Amino acid sequence: RMPSCLLKLTRVVLSHKPWALLILIFVFVSFAYHKLYWGIWEDLKGRGPPYSLSAEISCAHSVPSSLNIAAGHSPSTANVFFVETSEQTTPSYLFSCSVESAARTHPASRVVVLMKGLAKGNASLPKHWAFSLLSCFPNVEIRPLDLTELFSGTPLAPWYLQPKRHQEPHFLHVLSDACRIVLMWKFGGIYLDTDFIVLKNLQNLTNGLGIQGDDVLNGAFLSFKPRHEFMKLCMQDFVQNYNGWLWGHQGPDLLTRVFKKWCSLRTIKSMRCKGVSALAPEVVYPIPWQDWKKLFEAVSALELHNLLKNSYAVHVWNKLSHETKLEIPSQALLAQLYSQFCPATYAKMKQD
Repeated sequence: RMPSCLLKLTRVVLSHKPWALLILIFVFVSFAYHKLYWGIWEDLKGRGPPYSLSAEISCAHSVPSSLNIAAGHSPSTANVFFVETSEQTTPSYLFSCSVESAARTHPASRVVVLMKGLAKGNASLPKHWAFSLLSCFPNVEIRPLDLTELFSGTPLAPWYLQPKRHQEPHFLHVLSDACRIVLMWKFGGIYLDTDFIVLKNLQNLTNGLGIQGDDVLNGAFLSFKPRHEFMKLCMQDFVQNYNGWLWGHQGPDLLTRVFKKWCSLRTIKSMRCKGVSALAPEVVYPIPWQDWKKLFEAVSALELHNLLKNSYAVHVWNKLSHETKLEIPSQALLAQLYSQFCPATYAKMKQD
C-alpha cells in the first residue's frame, strides 16, 4: 500500500496549490531511489563466492535439515583445500564424495575447491550434477585456480613460468605437488587430494602429514599453520632439487627428504619432531596402496569399524583403483564408506 505520507500529499495536490505537485513528485522519486539503492546493496551483501552454484538437486533431500552445517564459517577454523590442476570440469563421484565428506565433518570451515578449468571472472559454473549437489553445503566454495597468482612471491614462481616444464610427462602431478605446498605456506589449513573420504574432523592434526608406509611420507593429506618453516623448506627443496621426469620426486620423495633433514633421521617413523608430526599410516592411509583392491571387497560392519577405529580419513588411491567397477549398493568397503560419509553422492550413484 502507498505510505500514509504520500496519501496526505495527494490530498494536498487535489485541494490546494499546484506547486504541491512538485513536492509529491520529489518525494516519490526519493522514495523509489531509496528502495532501489538498498535493494541493490542487500543483494551485493548476500552474494556468495565468485561462482554461483546452481541448485538442480533438491537440497532438502540431499542434506537433511537435521545436519548441523553452519551457515557461516568460523574465522578461527582452518580452511580445507582441494585442487584440480587439469582442465577437468566434470567432477567424478569420488571427487564429489571427497568434498561432501569434508564439508560434513568440517561444518565450521570453508571447504575451498580450486579448479584450473574454470574461467576466471565467469559468473556461473558449468552445469553438472556434482556442482548442484555441492551447492547444498553452505561451507563449500568452488573457485578458479589462478596459478600465476598462487605462485607469486614464492620460489616456485620462476619455475612455473618456464614453458619447458609444461612438456614434462608428469607435469599435472608435479603441478599438484607444487600447489599444495604453496597453499599450506601462504594460507595454512588442510589440504586433501580429491580421492579421500573424510571420516572425522581433521583440525587437531595441525602441522602433520601421514606416513603411507615403506619409509615414505605422502602429501595427499597436509595440515599446517601458515608460513610454517617446514613448508618453506619444502618450497626451497622443490626448486633446488627439481626433477620433473622422476615419478614422485617432487611429491612423496620431497616430503620424505625434507622431514628426514628436519629431524636428522635416516628412517621415517611415527613421531613428532620440532613441532611437525609424522602420523602413523592408520590415521589417513589405513588401506596401504598395495592393498587397494581391499576397497572393493565385502566387509562386515564390525570389520569396517575395527579397521577404521583409529582413522580420520581413507585414501582411495584413485590412480590405481579408478578403472575398477564398484557395485552399488553392496557391502564392499568403499560402498559402505560412500553410504556413511557422503550419503548425498551415494544417493546420486544409486539413482544413476
